[in-house]
Amino acid sequence: MMKLILLLLFPCSLLAQNFTPEEITRWQQQAKQVTIIRDKWGIPHIYGKTDADCVFGLLYAQCEDDFKRVEANYIDILGRSAEINGEKSLYNDLYTRLLIDSAGAIKDYKSSPDWLKNLLQAFADGINYYLYKNPTVKPALLTRFEPWFHLMWTDGSISAIQSGGLTIDELKKFYTSDSTSTVLTKKTEDEVATGSNGFALAPARTASGNAILYINPHVTFYFRPEVHVISEEGLNAYGAVTWGQMFVYQGFNEHCGWMHTSSYSDVADLYALKIIQRGVKTFYQYEQGQAPVKKRAVMLSYKAGDSIKTTTINTWYTHHGPVMGSRNDQWISVRANNRSLRALIQSWQRTKANGFTAFKKSMELLSNASNNTVFADDSGHIAYWHGNFIPRRDSTIDWSQPVDGSKRTTSWRGSHSLEQTIHLYNPASGFIQNCNSTPFTAAGSSSPKKEKYPAYMAPDAENFRGITAARLLEKAKKFTIDSMIATGYNTTLAVFEELIPALIAGYEKDLSKTDSIYIKLAEPISVLKKWDLKANVTSIATTLAIEWIQKLQPLINLVRVNGKEVDFVTRVHEYAATASAAELAGTLLSVVNELNGKYGTWKTSWGTINRYQRLTGKLQETYDDSKPSLPVGMAASTWGCLPSYVSRYNNGSLKRYGYNGNSFVCAVEFGKKIKAKSLLAGGESGNPTSKHFNDQAEMYTKGIFKEVMFYKEDVMKNMERKYHPGE
Repeated sequence: MMKLILLLLFPCSLLAQNFTPEEITRWQQQAKQVTIIRDKWGIPHIYGKTDADCVFGLLYAQCEDDFKRVEANYIDILGRSAEINGEKSLYNDLYTRLLIDSAGAIKDYKSSPDWLKNLLQAFADGINYYLYKNPTVKPALLTRFEPWFHLMWTDGSISAIQSGGLTIDELKKFYTSDSTSTVLTKKTEDEVATGSNGFALAPARTASGNAILYINPHVTFYFRPEVHVISEEGLNAYGAVTWGQMFVYQGFNEHCGWMHTSSYSDVADLYALKIIQRGVKTFYQYEQGQAPVKKRAVMLSYKAGDSIKTTTINTWYTHHGPVMGSRNDQWISVRANNRSLRALIQSWQRTKANGFTAFKKSMELLSNASNNTVFADDSGHIAYWHGNFIPRRDSTIDWSQPVDGSKRTTSWRGSHSLEQTIHLYNPASGFIQNCNSTPFTAAGSSSPKKEKYPAYMAPDAENFRGITAARLLEKAKKFTIDSMIATGYNTTLAVFEELIPALIAGYEKDLSKTDSIYIKLAEPISVLKKWDLKANVTSIATTLAIEWIQKLQPLINLVRVNGKEVDFVTRVHEYAATASAAELAGTLLSVVNELNGKYGTWKTSWGTINRYQRLTGKLQETYDDSKPSLPVGMAASTWGCLPSYVSRYNNGSLKRYGYNGNSFVCAVEFGKKIKAKSLLAGGESGNPTSKHFNDQAEMYTKGIFKEVMFYKEDVMKNMERKYHPGE
């Protein structure tokens, strides 16, 4: 099935395409039309005559701040990571190639409207001009960026590839002729609940009578920088941009703001195939006939020592999509919509919307396949859309499982209109919250009704963040930006609301007072009884509780209700009601013993071990107990902490270091003038020698926000540097 070709691994400089004099002249001319002003936090405010000028300057500025992350994102989305990482990444690349088609991206670029072609050309030119002006920067792989690259990645989400739940492991087993047919079980939550919080308050709930939006994505640290782009063609967008993209992904303009949370709406499906082999030809059953399974050769390259090896894998396709695995002895074909021209247009157009009507019109492109959207504007509107691109299907079928690929009834039937999708426009409750959770609690009593929608639209379960957010916003009165931030930084760990009482009840009722475990846990239990369930740097209870639940989690994840898998909140509820005192208390004792062994005492505060550290700026950060770090009072979102901070021990370290959670955070009030405050993990720059590498680190750990400089006069008052790209 594979063919291998051995190539000489030339230095990047020898493989690089030389930029032509015509290109260089064009870039130099465009650079003169762009002014970048860095404020005192290093944030680039990019001013250009045209939108394309702004895109050119934006990509140049991103490369200045962290070219390696710009490049890494495109290496990944192009399916070329094995050329850097070696053979271990080969099937990651195949997975990406099967789900995101470069031929389709090139075709879309050629058919793009002129205005979009101009933006895409500016996107590539901005990066290439940076490489031309900075010859000491050595790309890991990509020495020239093409305009069509961006059409491989039309959504800025960290979870932009949908596969219906089919895994890379299944793909590898199928295409390496492993006869073992894997069966995927539903994912269970671990500490990394990659997602986000989005809140919106209507004027009736704010002190100023203006709508307020809270933007709080939870992603791996340094996944997005903070930027501001302003053109003479109506662009004035501020917020977070995913490295290498040309649009503000989560942010605001002078009229409205948008926050995306990762959605669990079913937008990708698995089709089980009935395969028929006739001689050397392969077919699959479809209705009363048989259709041929098409074969496509995919050439992949991977690094092997000092050489590059190339392998060709013959892949299979049906009209449903690529064949990507096998379950229960049936081939599985995947139907998905991971990139499109309309999706990129939608991503761009929403940044220029001048209010609810225009924003809603951009949503009617129905091409965002991975996100929910929380919205607010300067007319007092607040809104929520659960998903966007949602295929219309037979609602009597269970789409959470592979469906019968031989029946026409399982085919997609176009997509739902915007009004048919789950949405909220100005709910009477006056608030909206989504924390990657069910939409049916998004606005309290004004929430959408579950029975009105097909199950595939919102399989999302409630989670502990959603529970806390709904409680807090229900009580919101006369809110300001600062009170919104304080709410967003509520560290209540709702996961323990039933677990701690179950532990205490079992300890007091079921254990003998003469048992050694009872005696040894007397003081730890006393600490937990007094705990208010809020994480903070001085809390010993937080340390005990989090280390305890991490040991309990494998047991919690085994919980079933009537033999069926259930969501994490339900599993915790059932576990708390049924777990034995011996199991709960015994696990806590093991935590106490481990803490005594590691730190000399179990009375170790959360901030002592839960740390923030940024040393190198590498794609994979390294951590060192002997080097400076900062205490953090936040905790993982899985446990219900609204300001998520996911930390772990690294290579035997004594301290836990954060790597995922709050990243760019922003609160915006939409009045006659924009008022906004923001915060960024670490700092704007990925260069350890820059003063903007860690200048927001202490603020980040304490939740201290900076004033956003949205207006030109404020930018100029706080200007650190003003220049044209290339200077």
